[in-house]
Amino acid sequence: MDEPKRQRRKEVLLSRFRGGDTGRGKIPTLLYPWRGGNRISLLVDGDRFYSRMLQCIEEAAAYLLLEMYLMESGSVADRFIAALGAAARRGVRVYLLLDDFGTRALAADDRQRLRDAGVRMAFFNPLEYEKWRANLYRDHRKLLLVDGVVAFTGGAGITDRFSPADHPDDYWHDIMVECRGPVVADWRHSFSVVWRECSGEELRLDPVNGEMYHDGVVGRLSTIHPPLQKTKGSLISRMRISQRRIWLVTAYFIPTRKIRSILRRAAKRGIDVRLLVPGSKTDHLAVRRIGQRYYQRLLRNGVRIFEYQPRFLHAKIWLCDDWVSIGSANLDRWTMSWNLEANQEVDSAAFAAVVSAALEDDFANSREISYAQWRDRPWYQRFRESFWSAVATWTQHYSQRRLRIRSWSRKLPEE
Repeated sequence: MDEPKRQRRKEVLLSRFRGGDTGRGKIPTLLYPWRGGNRISLLVDGDRFYSRMLQCIEEAAAYLLLEMYLMESGSVADRFIAALGAAARRGVRVYLLLDDFGTRALAADDRQRLRDAGVRMAFFNPLEYEKWRANLYRDHRKLLLVDGVVAFTGGAGITDRFSPADHPDDYWHDIMVECRGPVVADWRHSFSVVWRECSGEELRLDPVNGEMYHDGVVGRLSTIHPPLQKTKGSLISRMRISQRRIWLVTAYFIPTRKIRSILRRAAKRGIDVRLLVPGSKTDHLAVRRIGQRYYQRLLRNGVRIFEYQPRFLHAKIWLCDDWVSIGSANLDRWTMSWNLEANQEVDSAAFAAVVSAALEDDFANSREISYAQWRDRPWYQRFRESFWSAVATWTQHYSQRRLRIRSWSRKLPEE
């Protein structure tokens, strides 16, 4: 492809995310406004958030919107499939948006059960050999929205891995939030944007009449839609103006150079900077090794690093003073380069106090790493960090250098 044509394809894609014409209307900016009057509840671990989500599905009267990266056949999926099917059969319109890669372990029988019940399904960026590196674009978001009244988001998928009942000793530790109020309308709009691009269908739903809570909190939906990175921008802005604390929780820690620099400078000026990351219990050991290569310089500058011990830590939480962001975005290069992500931001001292109390429990169940201890780690550990870091750097450089930007839902016009 010649350079003018390549540039044209890039401009078409960018216009879709900046409010340009997609052929089916306009997509507004994906950095949503701050809205007051919301109620945001913290739900820790699968026994709490699955039960609340299923209860709301059972109470649905008009429509259900479910967007998931990870959905795997098993006990938890059975419960959701049964609840979604029952809702569809009683006349509720059910829209299920799944990532094609993240649902490889969803059995054909389970998919057919959903279709037979009348659930409308769409798959994000179906895997195809001819797409080559464009297959790397994935929908990593997690959202359940019921009747335009309540929305759930966080880091968990629909899989037995997050269920204490199914994995009592090694279930994944994660956090979801339940949102009510004006922010729910933005979550609905964001789902509609991706649904339209994947299915070609405009969602025609009843107007949202979300309740305004006089004692509610201020909140905002922030997103990452490659090649735009609104969620990352929110985090960087908040870290730069923080006065008391920066606590970051992530399942995968491969931060950018800018984020590492901001963390070091914040710790030097006396801010309480803490990182909570997985310990030895992780689903990607190589990613852990890559992230550990950044420990020494961060520790030397006063950043405190905690590795969670009981189970795999899968949560994604950013806490800067009284600003909190909870959702699907990790602090890794994959999130910033390839994934669609969405976080719920909240600016509230009361909600921040709830989150910080939950994180204090996690810190107490973690191993804090000291600078002296890390500086004296054995040579073979340093070698593993360097090896996997070199692999990650090469992979990132190669994929970005060779990738031709194209739509994640269909080919762009050849003009």
